[in-house]
Amino acid sequence: MKRALLWFRHDLRLDDHPALLRAAEAKEHLICLYCVEPRWFVADNWQCQRVGAHPWRFILEALSDLNQRLEALGQRLVVQVGDPLTVIPHLMRNHWIDKLIITAPFGEEERQQYLSLQHWLGPRRCEVHQAHTLFTLDQLPFALSDLPGTFSQFRKAVKGLDWRPIAPPVKSLPPPLPIGSHALPAATIEPNRHYHGGQSAGEAHLGHYFSSDAPKQYKLTRNALDDWESSTKLSPWLAQGCLSPRRVMAELEKYEAQHGANESTEWIGVELLWREYFQWTALAHGTRLFAFSGTAGVRRPTSFYPERFARWCQGQTPYPIVNASMRQLNCTGFLSNRARQLVASALVHELGMDWRYGAAYFQQQLIDHDVACNWGNWQYLAGVGADPRGWRHFDLEKQTELYDPERRFIRRWQGEAAAAMDSQDSVGWPVKA
Repeated sequence: MKRALLWFRHDLRLDDHPALLRAAEAKEHLICLYCVEPRWFVADNWQCQRVGAHPWRFILEALSDLNQRLEALGQRLVVQVGDPLTVIPHLMRNHWIDKLIITAPFGEEERQQYLSLQHWLGPRRCEVHQAHTLFTLDQLPFALSDLPGTFSQFRKAVKGLDWRPIAPPVKSLPPPLPIGSHALPAATIEPNRHYHGGQSAGEAHLGHYFSSDAPKQYKLTRNALDDWESSTKLSPWLAQGCLSPRRVMAELEKYEAQHGANESTEWIGVELLWREYFQWTALAHGTRLFAFSGTAGVRRPTSFYPERFARWCQGQTPYPIVNASMRQLNCTGFLSNRARQLVASALVHELGMDWRYGAAYFQQQLIDHDVACNWGNWQYLAGVGADPRGWRHFDLEKQTELYDPERRFIRRWQGEAAAAMDSQDSVGWPVKA
């Protein structure tokens, strides 16, 4: 292999990166590529963009950090705007590239892109390396077609498996080729003081979290609606691959070895396994991840109310806890796990909407959007996915009493004001039974 092209996607790091290690073996030159697809910023069938302002800011910061790390090794990141199915063959043809190397994708569209490139370039010119999950495909104790139908079954099946060891750091890289990068649209929102994209920020947060007492309290605090220390907050860096799940698991095990394990630290590991389960679910079911009837093949009664959906997105519904959550999402690009469940339940049950509109809006807004986790979780809440209990409906008033009894969260994000305003309009909200 004289010349290689390493295509970065959701693996924006140099740590624990088998594909990068393989690309480092190129004898002459290496192109480190990231493609920005124009279709990300165009509204889709669910009236949402693939990448909204918050995740775009995070991605830009992650690309900048990645480029700085590559420059320290005598390399640089080439950013091209366009369809990868056009950009990559053009680069490989014009620069005599021997190998296309990538980290194995789990999303269906990303997988189909790679398969198309493999078909056009030939299997011998394409290599894929697994680094997005704790386990590799050949480690799973079942065929992918026999993936357990529930998380509990999956957790039992993989119990005791050794997750793949962390790949060693790359020590040097081949020199780059003289290829220009495209100018990218600037971020349209201010940086978030908590969530800064990139491996550097991700490692700093990982170190801070596991140097605190927070892991010991995780299970007790993880349902808090608006508290920084209540959960790990690692999902944005995992979603863009600034951190690998194996790196997080290694830090968790190190913490337990030093400070002792308890139910809370164990539950952090369970959450990592949930992420794992959704990745394999996405790979196993492909386009079913986006189907109305979900992976379970269940059709639920829904209708589409354009104004209801718009008001849900804006946080202007009759439900204060939903309004506060949606306003937090729109302002920060992040929501707690509990808030995500509440707004999803409201869209599906109170508003009678197709769950896919909610999933698409989350995809647009969330800085930690992961196609497998987001769409898998929405299926779970909509009763068309992996939930053995079926159609899960949260009592919003009861949930408010449990998780925001003093209405602090609602007041901070002005959820009551929005509800009062909408009680006077003519949207035609559903009448409570």
